[in-house]
Amino acid sequence: MAIDFRIVSIGALAAHPLWDERSAVRTGHATTSLVRSGKVTLLIDPALPTPALTARLHERANLAAAEITHVFLTSFKPDARRALDAFEDAVWWISEAERESMGSRLIAALKEAQERDESEIASALERDIALLRRCKNAPDSLADHVDLFPLPGVTPGMCGVLLEQPRHTTVICGDAIPTIEHLEAGAILPNAADLALAQRSFGDALEVADLLVLGRDNVVVNPTRRPF
Repeated sequence: MAIDFRIVSIGALAAHPLWDERSAVRTGHATTSLVRSGKVTLLIDPALPTPALTARLHERANLAAAEITHVFLTSFKPDARRALDAFEDAVWWISEAERESMGSRLIAALKEAQERDESEIASALERDIALLRRCKNAPDSLADHVDLFPLPGVTPGMCGVLLEQPRHTTVICGDAIPTIEHLEAGAILPNAADLALAQRSFGDALEVADLLVLGRDNVVVNPTRRPF
């Protein structure tokens, strides 16, 4: 069965550390990808604001938001899920490890905000907790030839997606490999939850993939592989 895969929107870092940017100079958003396999129409990291993403989805794939059957989040970072609410009819997936680790952090942060009487922060955290509760633990196989590819480290449960295609294998990396500059330098994003684990995940993606969809960049050929 052929997989239809395409980039819906190329992402960007708010501050690119390998461009010597130390503070935000743009609005960060993750790369959004679309995978169609069998009856599954899967959107990965709906990062742009809803009006922009729904327009881009129509431009790139002639699809409406209601036609997306499943959404997968490589992480629960806010700038990877801005348009999540636009896909009310879809099943929302996230890795179990990311769901559990982020749930614990959010609940602890909410308790602290309530104790400090920080109502605006508490309201934002409550909304995030509601979104996370709506997310289901992703199965190992998301569709035919579309599987989870754990890439923990940048966040505790970061998880990519592995596409087994007839001529090559593609790994959708999320922020495990964010940009072409990070790929070439073998660099991890600052403030990774576990640097050693993130470095190992970086290597795992390179070991398996012919093509890499970078978390804040385009699809690129794995530089460690021969051209094909």
